[in-house]
Order: sequence, then C-alpha cells, then structure tokens
Amino acid sequence: MLQNNSQSFSSAETTQSPGGLRRELGLADLALAQILYLTIPEFFGTAAKAGPSHVLLWLLAILLFFIPEALVVARLNRLMPLEGGLYEWARLAFGDRIGFLVAWNLWLYGVIYMALAGLITMSFLAYALGPQASWIAENKWMLLAASFVLAGGMALLARVGFHVGKWITNFGSAATLIVLGALVLIPMFRDFRGSAAEFRPLHIVSPPITIFTLSVFSKMTFGALCGFEYVAIFAGECRNPERNLARSILLTAPIIALLYIFGTGAILSYLPPGAVDVTAAIPQALGRAFQPYGIARVILPVAVILLLTNYVSTFNINFNGCARLPMVAGWDHLLPAWFTRLHPKYKTPVNSIFFATGIAMVAAVAVLIGVGEQEAFELLLVMAFAFYAIAYLALFAIPLLARKDLGLKPGRLMRLGAASGFVMTLLYIVLSILQFM
Repeated sequence: MLQNNSQSFSSAETTQSPGGLRRELGLADLALAQILYLTIPEFFGTAAKAGPSHVLLWLLAILLFFIPEALVVARLNRLMPLEGGLYEWARLAFGDRIGFLVAWNLWLYGVIYMALAGLITMSFLAYALGPQASWIAENKWMLLAASFVLAGGMALLARVGFHVGKWITNFGSAATLIVLGALVLIPMFRDFRGSAAEFRPLHIVSPPITIFTLSVFSKMTFGALCGFEYVAIFAGECRNPERNLARSILLTAPIIALLYIFGTGAILSYLPPGAVDVTAAIPQALGRAFQPYGIARVILPVAVILLLTNYVSTFNINFNGCARLPMVAGWDHLLPAWFTRLHPKYKTPVNSIFFATGIAMVAAVAVLIGVGEQEAFELLLVMAFAFYAIAYLALFAIPLLARKDLGLKPGRLMRLGAASGFVMTLLYIVLSILQFM
C-alpha cells in the first residue's frame, strides 16, 4: 500500500498476489479476449447510421482515441504488470483515493452491464426464434430466471478459474470472428460474381457537421474502441504479462480496426442508413445477403445465436473483473481482508465472487422493475459506459500528470496521444449526459 504517495513501484509490485494466483492465460487467450471485448456488435449499427462518411469517422476515431489508448495501455502494462490493471496504475500514480475511485467506477460499469445480461440474452433468443417467441423478452419471470441462471453459471466458472473460463471467452471470440468474417466476405464474393454494384468499403466521404454526427462519432470512439485495459485486470493470472498483454494489443488492434471499417461498409452495401436496426444490424444485413439463396431463414437465427455468445462471453469477462477488483483492493487494505480469501484448490477469490454474484442478482431485480421502458434500458447502458469513461479519464491522465518517480517518462508523442484520448473520452461523457437532459 502506498504511504503518502511515496512508495516505489518496485516495492508495491512485490506485495501482489499473496495467495499465488494461477497463471492460466497465454498470448492466444489474451488476443482472443481483446478481440471479443473490443468488438461490440451494436456499434456496427451505430456507425452505419453515419452512412458513407463512416470510413472517415472510423479513421478519426482510430487516430484520436484507439491508437493513443493502445500506446498508453501497452506502456503502463509493461511498467506495472499487476493484477487489478487500471486500478493499480491509477493508485500508484495518484494515490489510494484516486485508485479506489477508479476501481469503483470500473466495478459499477461491470455490475450495471451484468444486470442487463438476462434482458439482452432473452431479447437475442426471441429474435432468433422469431415473432412467435417475442413474449419471452417481455416476461419478467423469464428475464429474472435468465439473469439468475447466468449469474450463477458465471459464478461457478469464476470459482474454478480461467483454466476453464478462458474457453468460454475463446469460443465467444471465435464465434464473433466467424459472423463478422462472413459479413465482410459476402459482399466481396457478390462483387466477384458480378451480381451487384461494386462494394467500396474504403470510400471516403466527408461527414456533415451536425450534433447527430458528433454523437455518432463519440460512440464510435469511446463506445466501440475502449477496452484494451480491461484484460490487464487479470495480469496476475497471465503468463509473462509484461510482454504478452502488450503483444495482444499489437496483434489485435489492426484486426479490430479492419473489422469495424469493413463490417460497417458491408452492412451499408445491403441496407441504407435509415433502414439499419442499430441493435441487430449484423443479423439484418446477413439476412438480406442470403435472401437470394433461399436460406435467410436459417442464417438469421444462427447469426443471432453466434452473436449471443459474444455477449455471454463478454459478461463472463466483466463478472471476473468485478470479482478481482475487490480482491486487489483488499490486498491494498482499502477493503476488508475478507475479499482476499482464495479457494485452496483453484486459487480464485471465492468471497469476492460470492459478493459479485449477490450484487449482480440484486441489480438484475432492480433493472426488471422498469423492464417495459426502453428509455430506462438505454439509460442504464449510458450510465454504465459513463462510469467506465470516468475511469478512462484517469488512464489518459497518468502520462500527463503522474508522479515522476513512477518511472513512466512519457515522450512528446505519448503525451499528445494521452491528451487526445482524454478529450475524446470527455466528449463522450458530455454528449452522453446531454442525451438524457
């Protein structure tokens, strides 16, 4: 624990993982987790609403936010490969209070997102099964049961550790890549056969300068492209974290950027911006793509189920993050030592997992009180990402304001990138607040 902000990084590092966490996550696991966590299906639909100008907006988002985020996270993780990730980086840079506030915002983001797990899951199932099954997404008892089953299942996975749980993440990432790969390749195949107009995914068009464009752009920056630092929460459970976490960013950043750009272009090759369903843009486009072949009725539910694995696997990562943060805060004596108890066999934080499960179930009940109101659902999502964005302000502030004895020594380029990322994150927070005023 820091005393008056004067403890060195090296001595703080030696206090980590007192129970000997198992290092189950290798480079391939980390890379697949990064792809899963940063490739969010609904933001393809959000970007498609920008129409042909989406390419330029994506390029600006990558330049002003994504690249700075990748550089800052990779640098901080090489310097401080500690379980707890951003929480520990902020604590060592700015002291216990700021570190605790960062952990609190990350935890709130994860809890709120987990609270929506049942609702999102049943909505996807209803979409996959067709109009006759729409009732399951509106029945509160079904939604409550789904929320409890998901929370219980994730608690069991978290208890046995990442030697099992990582395969859920890996499968979800692979399913996401299959769906997005099909989305990107089908228009190219269509053009090869000469059956439609030319597919131009990199066609650059200047966007109109409007509040709508600015709102879409902010969601394409922070909303779609945040998340590289989240996997660093599990640094103490990674093999060679100071190298492999940075490598996972280097390997996956180009893939994620290309998937967003080409995937959005593929959606617009089948649908005009005004017809895009933001929450189901990918299944909608795939259904339109396979319609001439007479198998759209089969492809649509398959695509929906595969995308559902993306959400369930992402919930699994969020749940594990919510379980690890109290444990690490307990190591630093910011929370009771009760949270630090590890399972004697699996070396997982059993009490912290139990606590996260209870909170997730209580939050799910609270969410279902207003389940019939779409605005309430959207407000919860905005709140979750707003908490996450506040934590990101600390991430970009570290290269700009951290103590010199931390050893970061950021150059001019990193400072410029951190300032850009800070401004883009702040823009997202302001526009999110204005959306519901």
